[in-house]
Amino acid sequence: MNVSQVLHMNGGVGEASYSNNSLVQRKVISLTKSIREEAITSLYCSTSPRTLAIADLGCSSGPNTLLVVSDFIKVVEKFCRDSNHESPEYSIFLNDLPGNDFNNIFISLDSFKEKLRSEIETEMGPCYISGIPGSFYERIFPKQSLHLVHSSYSLMWLSKVPENVSNNKGNIYMSSTSPANVLAAYYNQFRRDFSKFLKFRAEEVVEGGRMILTFLGRKSDDPSSKECCYIWDLMAMALNDMVFEGIIKEEKLDTFNIPEYTPSPSEVKLEVLKEGSFTFDQSEVSEVNWNALDEWNAFACESHSCESLNDGAYNVTQCMRAVSEPLLIDHFGESIIEDLFKRYEEILIDRMSKEKTKFVNVTVLLTRKP
Repeated sequence: MNVSQVLHMNGGVGEASYSNNSLVQRKVISLTKSIREEAITSLYCSTSPRTLAIADLGCSSGPNTLLVVSDFIKVVEKFCRDSNHESPEYSIFLNDLPGNDFNNIFISLDSFKEKLRSEIETEMGPCYISGIPGSFYERIFPKQSLHLVHSSYSLMWLSKVPENVSNNKGNIYMSSTSPANVLAAYYNQFRRDFSKFLKFRAEEVVEGGRMILTFLGRKSDDPSSKECCYIWDLMAMALNDMVFEGIIKEEKLDTFNIPEYTPSPSEVKLEVLKEGSFTFDQSEVSEVNWNALDEWNAFACESHSCESLNDGAYNVTQCMRAVSEPLLIDHFGESIIEDLFKRYEEILIDRMSKEKTKFVNVTVLLTRKP
C-alpha cells in the first residue's frame, strides 16, 4: 500500500463523504478551542507580525476545514480591535495528501471569507488561502515561514504500514491478540514518523512559533488497549466473517493493516523532548463518544429505543466509512464495501448497546525554541 497515494477521506458531499460524516472531528476541534485561543493570543502579543502565516496540516475537506482558521482570525482581530492595533495580513496554508478533495475547499472559499467578514465587527486584514498537497512527513514549506501550525486527527496516520507485521493474522490493526513484534513495529513506525514531523516543522516554524497538535490516542500505556483498538477490532470481526463465508480470501485479510498509531500522552511527550526543537508547554486528554450526535451511550439500554441505537451505529459506521473506504477499496476492491459496512453496522448496534464507546484525544501545545 502506497499510503501517500491511497490515504484520503471520502471526497464530495455524498452520503458516505467525509464532509457529511465528520461530526466527531468537529467536536474534538471544539474541545481544543481554549488551548488554541491561548496559543494564538500569546503568539501574536509577543511577535505582532505584519503577515501572520498559519498552516493546518491534514486539513481534509468539508465544514471542519476552515473552522479552525476562522477561530484563529477572530481571536487576532478581537485583540487588534481591543488594543487599537492594525490588523495583520493572513497567509493560510491548507495541507493534505494529494488525494484530498481540495476542489471542495476552493469552491467554498468565497462564501467563507464573506461570512467571516460579516462576523467580525471591524474591517479585517486581507486573507490569502492556499492549498498545499504533500506529506507532512517531508518538508512542505520554506524555512522559518510559519508562525502557527495546527493539526487535528491527522498525526495518528503513519507514512506507511509498519514493516514485519505479516503475522498479525485475523487483525487489521494493533489488537490484544497481536504478537509483541507487531505492537513494537507500530510504535517504532510512529516514533520515526513523528520525529521526522518535528524535525521538518522545526525548520519551517519561526522562533517562538507555536504548534497545536491533536491525536486520536489513548490514556493507557498499553498500545493494544481496547480504548484505542476496539473500533478497528469490530471492523476486523466483519472482515473475518466474510473470510469464513468465502467472500474474502484469508491471505487477503492477513496482508491488510491500517497505517495508524494512536499514541499515549507520554509517548508524544517523549518524542518531543527527544527531538529537542520545541518546548512542551501543555497537554490535554479529552474524550468524545463514538456517536458524536448525542451523549446517550452510557444509558442506551435503559433510556433509548432500538431505533436510536440503530441511528447511533449508523452514524459511527458512516464516520468510519468516510475515513477508511479508500484504504479498503485499494486492498479488497469495491465489490465488498456495501456488504462489509452492513455487517459492521450490525456489530456496532450490538456492542454500542452494551458498552461505553469513546474516542480518546491527546492535544499538545509546543513552542519553537530559539
